[in-house]
Amino acid sequence: MKDIKVRRFIREPLVQFLAAGSVLFVLMSQFGSADSLDRSITINEEEVARLASRWEQTWRRPPNAQQLDSLIRDYIKEEVYVREAMRLGLDVDDPIIRRRLRAKMEFLATAEIQNMEPTDAELQRYYDTKKSVYAAQPAFSFDQQFLGEDENVAQDSMRMLLQGKTPPSQALSVPQSMEDAEWDSVSRQFGDDFANSLRNAPQGKWSGPVRSGFGWHAVRVRNVVAAGTPALSAVRQRVSNDWRAETQTKREAAAYQALLDGYDIRIAKP
Repeated sequence: MKDIKVRRFIREPLVQFLAAGSVLFVLMSQFGSADSLDRSITINEEEVARLASRWEQTWRRPPNAQQLDSLIRDYIKEEVYVREAMRLGLDVDDPIIRRRLRAKMEFLATAEIQNMEPTDAELQRYYDTKKSVYAAQPAFSFDQQFLGEDENVAQDSMRMLLQGKTPPSQALSVPQSMEDAEWDSVSRQFGDDFANSLRNAPQGKWSGPVRSGFGWHAVRVRNVVAAGTPALSAVRQRVSNDWRAETQTKREAAAYQALLDGYDIRIAKP
């Protein structure tokens, strides 16, 4: 029974990992040259202040002496594990580590732009080249009645409605009325053709039948707000955010290209 427990213990992955690390440590201690990582860990005042600041951000108060000592010990533990993991090559070809390193490099390439504000002239130039993006869509206030999927039945129902009669009701899970709905919103509910038909529909009375993705509808447009291009001041924050995002993308692409130019890329294709 004791032998079985020993064998199980030996088969534990952590035990095997530590054993491999110990063997590697002994070999590197004897031959020296294989160990290229520094075995000196220095915790300077700046690092202690950083640990204390991180604690204070979390707990809204500075750590006491015992807590600070615990933070330092935990940092040392982390540093030892990280260095030993690198010594064992555990960081090599690890997809998670590679993604984190890539993310950090991309961040470094664009860090200075994160909180940068464009000048008025820069923002105006950017806005002038993209006015169509910020143009307001037409908005519609309207009522609709679903007349069914059959066009002939819809025509008969439309005539009844125009005569002041009530056509047979048809259930449909879309709004019967929409208020100041932009073209995109109407299109998502009823389709492009339906949304476009509202542009030229007479206001204040029923018209149709108008086709949608569901079938045929009677439509009564109550109000239309025409499309227009807003002044920069009305959309300044949105434009500023877009400028920053586009500038970040361009800055990261330029930084990557500069790094890439320093490499000789060879691709072996099967």
